[in-house]
Amino acid sequence: MFNATYKKTLLAAAALAVFGCQNRSQAGPVETAAPNITPLVIAHRGASGYRPEHTLESYALAIDMGADFIEPDLVLTLDGQMVARHEPMIGATTDVAGHPEFADRKTRRMVDGVEYDDWFATDFTLAEIKTLRAVQSRANRDQQYNGLYEIPTLEQVIALAKQKSMRTGRTIGIYPEIKHSTYHATLTGKKNHKRFGKYFFEKSLLQKLHRAYGNDACAPVWIQSFEVGNLQYLSRRTRINLVQLIDATDVNDDGSVSLIAPYRQPYDFVVSGDTRTFADLLTDAGLDFVKTYADAVSPWKPYLVKTVNDHVDRNGDGYITINDRRVDGSTGVLERAHAKGLQVHSWTFRNDDGGFGFSDPRAEMTYYYDLGFDGLFTEFPETGVKARDASLHSWVPSVIGACNRR
Repeated sequence: MFNATYKKTLLAAAALAVFGCQNRSQAGPVETAAPNITPLVIAHRGASGYRPEHTLESYALAIDMGADFIEPDLVLTLDGQMVARHEPMIGATTDVAGHPEFADRKTRRMVDGVEYDDWFATDFTLAEIKTLRAVQSRANRDQQYNGLYEIPTLEQVIALAKQKSMRTGRTIGIYPEIKHSTYHATLTGKKNHKRFGKYFFEKSLLQKLHRAYGNDACAPVWIQSFEVGNLQYLSRRTRINLVQLIDATDVNDDGSVSLIAPYRQPYDFVVSGDTRTFADLLTDAGLDFVKTYADAVSPWKPYLVKTVNDHVDRNGDGYITINDRRVDGSTGVLERAHAKGLQVHSWTFRNDDGGFGFSDPRAEMTYYYDLGFDGLFTEFPETGVKARDASLHSWVPSVIGACNRR
């Protein structure tokens, strides 16, 4: 029987040979480090390519498609309950505009320095939220399920993950994101719940997670945030894995990322006067800093693989799009993070959008898995599973989640 090192060497050599002829314009990936677990397929907002995002039906479909983790983005209601929505603004993802009884709830409010004219979850009680139904927010996706599914609470998402784990024999994890911590902590106005304040959100989240999973480093849970202070707060109070998200505005033609507010810095840095950008957190010094409070870093994928717009129509469709960008390989962030003991997850992989340098979404995800990424967020979980199964690391023994190293 081959030992693990020999098998890994053979797999790497074979995969490099395959990738050398699979895409005529792309260089094959250079493997950097094998993950210590089977790479994760993380269902971004559930199977949101097929069902309205952040619904139990979207999460259940993702699990049925083979996802390891489901991702509930969390916001607070007026009465301090956590519900799964991508943003506090709910006009684009629910049918609230069709409820005349809530017409006067539409208002202008600042979130992370940007003014929105919308309905905000923080102005609705949980009972009122439960009268709304989810809608597909992307016009190019299936709209037939609009108005059918309710907005779930965190407790409902946890219950679904546990029920599906029992029924499938697989451990289904959850990957909650604390959305706009500073907004929730500093919300003002006549509809603001008096209990909101600094770290109310985080305390409530830990209470529910510890009750459901224990204060356990090996729990199938990752907590993520684009802000920093709340993760530092959590790191002193939980052993559950923590993830620093890294944002950006766009990708320049030369492959560098552009950083414009509100995607330039963690918003709590803006408030505190800290001048560091998201990109600064991926330098050696930045990763050393992140390591003091988090177990993984999760940058937008252009930070991790450099792609260049050299105006070549690589897929031959007669158009120059982001899919035609030249793939130059790893930027080095993955290697640096792994060397410091941080896992690396990345986002978002879609079948219908955002394939920087790739026309085939499965080939794109397999490329990232082959480089040694520990997990990928996708809205099409079945494609993610197929991509991982075709990757160099599909043979690694499966251990859902990872015991943190803080």
